[in-house]
Amino acid sequence: MGHHRRDPAGDLGGRRPWRATIWEVILSAGTGTETPTRPGPLSAVPGTAAFATAVEQALTGYFATRAEAVTELGPVFIDAVGALESFVLRGGKRTRPGFAWMGWLGAGGDPAGAQAEAVLQACAALELVQACALIHDDIIDCSRTRRRFPTVHVDFEQRHHHQGWTGDSAHYGESVAILLGDLALAWADDMVHGSGLDPAALGRFAPVWAGMRTEVLGGQLLDVHGEASGDESVAAALRINRYKTAAYTVERPLHLGAALADADADLIAAYRTYGTDIGIAFQLRDDLLGVFGNPEVTGKPSGDDLREGKRTVLVAEALQRAGADNPAAGDRLRAAIGTDLSDEQVGELRELLVELGAVDAVETRIAELTDQGLAAIDASSATLEAKDRLKAMALAATRRAA
Repeated sequence: MGHHRRDPAGDLGGRRPWRATIWEVILSAGTGTETPTRPGPLSAVPGTAAFATAVEQALTGYFATRAEAVTELGPVFIDAVGALESFVLRGGKRTRPGFAWMGWLGAGGDPAGAQAEAVLQACAALELVQACALIHDDIIDCSRTRRRFPTVHVDFEQRHHHQGWTGDSAHYGESVAILLGDLALAWADDMVHGSGLDPAALGRFAPVWAGMRTEVLGGQLLDVHGEASGDESVAAALRINRYKTAAYTVERPLHLGAALADADADLIAAYRTYGTDIGIAFQLRDDLLGVFGNPEVTGKPSGDDLREGKRTVLVAEALQRAGADNPAAGDRLRAAIGTDLSDEQVGELRELLVELGAVDAVETRIAELTDQGLAAIDASSATLEAKDRLKAMALAATRRAA
């Protein structure tokens, strides 16, 4: 969570759109063969337009159920909820619902069964949790755009300014966005409880859902604290990767799907191992691409992670090695990151990261984590189709160039 990130679309604030969509590419990774499926949205494969449409229809339907309650509060609330709905439905291939749905299918869930519609509703509710996280994250990051649109707090800041209302426009925008993020989180719970899951399934789902929500907020706090405190340890960087990326994006969604299918403890453990390992490996690849990636492929200026002063595992590995063998190199790296580096200076820091052995260390960790995650799925009781798709997702995540 940097407080001075730039959006490659417009050199404004915003979490990098190319990073927000890379999991969409991963989810669409196929196995090379076509698998016959039952017609209809509940047979759609995660990562496809059909699956995204099914999730969006579930979300649209949920917003429609809230219309009466929203209307009672009047036009101001109606307008604000309309902005939230637009934010939730604006693009994406619905990554988290996709992993949850795959976890359910892989544990024996039947897309033609009586509970399939309810399961899809519960999986779709993850998008409302995601909306809460993104809206609040944009405030924390001082982001101005997301997916080429103004962030929610900037949207309402601009509305305040254009109307000529009293008070500070920026404060108004942030206040409204905080409340809409809170509303999204509350409605995520409501959507799950109103999904039609049978009591037993809901009972299995609830503790996993609660754990995930805690981890989302905890991961955000760890990131904020890490930036403020300047924690340079590898352990701290890995912990943030675990809870900010891996747990929320892969591990817990798979776990939620498994819980809905009443999977046994061994399959749940395998899903969680895969989710943790592949999620962290994905973020480590992201760290490397943030420094060494081709801007034409990544959609991001090369070296921006260094300019932003991100305390990634890559940087932490370099500082750890420098502290032991080359303190001067560590001081040089420490003084340079977080400053407005020229392309030439970025090139010099790249060379330094290689010389210190940090790049090789991160590549080794990616390979080890990928092997561990794949081994866990391969040895699991997941269906063969789920194993194939999850393997393809893992390789797409960890061997990508963007």
